[in-house]
Amino acid sequence: MKVDLHTFSGVYVRGLDTLAHLLTKGAEFAKAKGASEAEFLDWRLAPDMFNMRQQAQTVIRFAEQWTARAAGDEVPPDQAAEQSLEELLADIARVKAYVASVDADRFAGRETATATVSLGVMEPTFPIGQWVPNFAMPNFYFHLGMAYAILRQRGLDLNKRDWFAGGL
Repeated sequence: MKVDLHTFSGVYVRGLDTLAHLLTKGAEFAKAKGASEAEFLDWRLAPDMFNMRQQAQTVIRFAEQWTARAAGDEVPPDQAAEQSLEELLADIARVKAYVASVDADRFAGRETATATVSLGVMEPTFPIGQWVPNFAMPNFYFHLGMAYAILRQRGLDLNKRDWFAGGL
């Protein structure tokens, strides 16, 4: 199956814009409720799930690292473990700029290039054209959705306009 890997760049940019919106709105809500930034970034849906910081970092990491893999660039390392809100927002801006800077021709023919990725318990090898739509995108949206869900669980009034804050 032919996959146009460049189409995912726009999805990542819009998702990162939505993440920035959610983080900003969430931080304002937390402050109004008397929660510190550290407390806000430690909010989680369940005790065994990633906190807000880790959800955001995962969204950012998937956008950056999978764009790099798809374009044949060096895969950047993960972010620092304890990033502040300001650092997360700066990473979003940096990754958006990187993703937007990768021209469509850099993805040409890359759907058949293979990548081996460590998933903790295994290291499968698949074509990039299989990894991106079947692994990267579901994970990107899962963690973005968890950030949204954490805020809803805490009582922040969010709606579909907030989910599509990055655009359609």
